Amino acid sequence: MTSAGLHLRPFRGLRYAQDRVRSLAAVTSPPYDVVVRPDGVHELETADPYNIVRLILPQTPDPTARHRQAAETLRDWQRAGVLTRDGTPALYAYEQRRGDVLQRGLIGALRLDGPVLPHEDVVPEIVADRAALMREAAANFEPLLLTYRGDDGAEGGRSGPTAGSVLERATAREPLLATTTEDGFAHRLWAVTDPAELAAVTADLSRHDALIADGHHRWATYLQLRAEHPGDPGWAHGLVLLVDSARHPLQVRAIHRVLPRLAPADALARLGGAFRGRTVAGPLPRALDALDAAPGNAFLLSSGPGDFHLLDSPDPALLARTVRADRPEAWRRLDATVLHSTLLDTVWRVPDLPSDISYLHSAESAVDQARRFGGTAVLLRPVTEETVRGLATRGVTMPRKSTSFGPKPATGLVIRTLDG
Repeated sequence: MTSAGLHLRPFRGLRYAQDRVRSLAAVTSPPYDVVVRPDGVHELETADPYNIVRLILPQTPDPTARHRQAAETLRDWQRAGVLTRDGTPALYAYEQRRGDVLQRGLIGALRLDGPVLPHEDVVPEIVADRAALMREAAANFEPLLLTYRGDDGAEGGRSGPTAGSVLERATAREPLLATTTEDGFAHRLWAVTDPAELAAVTADLSRHDALIADGHHRWATYLQLRAEHPGDPGWAHGLVLLVDSARHPLQVRAIHRVLPRLAPADALARLGGAFRGRTVAGPLPRALDALDAAPGNAFLLSSGPGDFHLLDSPDPALLARTVRADRPEAWRRLDATVLHSTLLDTVWRVPDLPSDISYLHSAESAVDQARRFGGTAVLLRPVTEETVRGLATRGVTMPRKSTSFGPKPATGLVIRTLDG
């Protein structure tokens, strides 16, 4: 059953005590699926003994003990006063800024029966892993990134404040915290606790639906855990960052694939007449420009810096035979659709398993990983938010890991526990 509109609930956030850590920047992390493993995990673990990566990606010699260790670590940090709970339930106004990029939104506990539109498929194994972690720790460590369309930054003819105006007023006050992370983004966080402002947010959001921009696996995890705990209000909500994309349009980037078990020579040899393949000049930015300029479906293959091959002009008969005909034309034309249906499944016959396909948000990291494994990086182009929302509104999901919306919230600035 779906309720009318969005319902964002205040909660007592669990946050780092700033006098107990080297710096807030040293204990934060990108989202778990953006951290490049194992190098990225090691780098974050050594940045500070209390880095949040020890909770979101716990490392143990016994893989079955990982989630229990994360739960024990969470309790230990609370007992030691490294993590402390805010005294008053709040929604949290959150700002990210770097150069001309400014994103603001509200962090809260979203009721899970609201109108939230997913747009990507998920990997069951990843959902199972995230569910085991959240179940053991009884906590939401990372907010999903959701967007909704406000009234183009105006009041839309409504009397009284909106969620957007409450957010803007909050950011004029002194923040609870401020830090700048290694990627150059400045982060600030405020608590919104005034009953009138919370009521205004509730009234405004009740008129909207939301699109999942980032966090499909965590959303699927929330729904699974809610089903496991019927009637429990803690599990009936999940931690989200809700951004009005009319005020703060998100950036949309591609997510790239690395095929560690497919050598580049084999990838090119197996093409036959399926695609036209040709060498393009580097370095990587120049090769990506060639990809962007290619008409129709196109992909950039690489086995390392200086080695780039552009695949384009797919065989129309092959596309007709391999791409599902029962989906909208916009879905059939997606590069991610053609990559998975035609190249991966039919031409290359790459199993749809984590051991055979890795997903990386950075083109540079994908190229480097392909070089280290002797495999093939497949670099893609981004799609538009309008395409994503249009398909989601029709109930059509895109292939998994089709888009990367951002900027993504830093993990570790505020945690929601079910006893909070």
